[in-house]
Amino acid sequence: MFRSFFLDRRWQLWSVLGTALILFTTWYMVQVDVQLTQWFGEFYDLIQNAIANPGTITEVEFMLHLLTFFKVVAVYVVVMVGLDFFVRHYVFNWRTAMHEYYCQHWDKLHHIEGAAQRVQEDTMLFAKNMELLGVQALRSLMTLIAFSPVLWELSKNINQVPFIGHVPHALVFLAIFSAVFGTVLLAVVGIKLPGLEFNNQKAEAALRKELVLGEDSDEHAKPPTLQQLFKNVRANYVVMYRHYLYFDLTKHSYLQVTNLLPYIVMSPAIVSGAITLGVMKQITRSFERVEGSLQYLVFSWPRIVELISIYKRLRAFEDQIKPNQDDPQLAPSAVRQPEPQLTAAE
Repeated sequence: MFRSFFLDRRWQLWSVLGTALILFTTWYMVQVDVQLTQWFGEFYDLIQNAIANPGTITEVEFMLHLLTFFKVVAVYVVVMVGLDFFVRHYVFNWRTAMHEYYCQHWDKLHHIEGAAQRVQEDTMLFAKNMELLGVQALRSLMTLIAFSPVLWELSKNINQVPFIGHVPHALVFLAIFSAVFGTVLLAVVGIKLPGLEFNNQKAEAALRKELVLGEDSDEHAKPPTLQQLFKNVRANYVVMYRHYLYFDLTKHSYLQVTNLLPYIVMSPAIVSGAITLGVMKQITRSFERVEGSLQYLVFSWPRIVELISIYKRLRAFEDQIKPNQDDPQLAPSAVRQPEPQLTAAE
């Protein structure tokens, strides 16, 4: 999964330089986000001043301030579009490297249930999910590094927390606590999801294989067999949907509560007029960025579940190759180990 792309010289231009380009561009976009946070603070202060003191701000000054936003965002949009175009090729080349590697060893792999799906579909999904999760992880880390000092500075005057009392730089500690609590909570609630997704893919693969065999042979794809295979698929989905029900309930409830947390902590400063509208906007935006970067696992958990399932399937796939690489005299049949049929209950 990794060696075929990152350690193969044919792909090093894409794997090494391509990854470096994605890393640099991600850093650039985080820096633009920091600039926009500062712009929003100035913009909302401008609005507050215009409303409180009519006539102090001209329409030209207001429009010029908006023009600054477009100057910053224009380059950002061009870079974002270019990055998305590049990443699509990056992901496909990673898939190509995996596809070629598995095809070289097809004689050792074709007997495995769902082998065609793993070469055709799982390679694509693995590369795509790894790229998306990797970029999100990098962006979360860079956002945390960029916005933590901003939030620390902005929250120096927010040190009175309702029901608790004096807490210096309370918003920084609140963001950390909220993110850690949510990550642990959802990890515990969703602990069964990777296994359920893996079972679901195995049931789907068994049904797909029977249908493919039925295209060339009348001995396969009989109605009773298809009915039983689809029954297994349905059973897996029912169990998985039930687990996602309470997982989604916990996730969305947690996210809605966190939307109000910064306002609760800032309530003494807001009521007393200690901060302006622009500062409040900067604080809330910075808080969202810091908390969001720490909530990487919270937002990525469904994709991580899918990736774990794909990894398990490809790992079992590659385990059939490695023994033959270590011992050329070992025939494929000697290492053939049929995969167990898992049920929804398992």
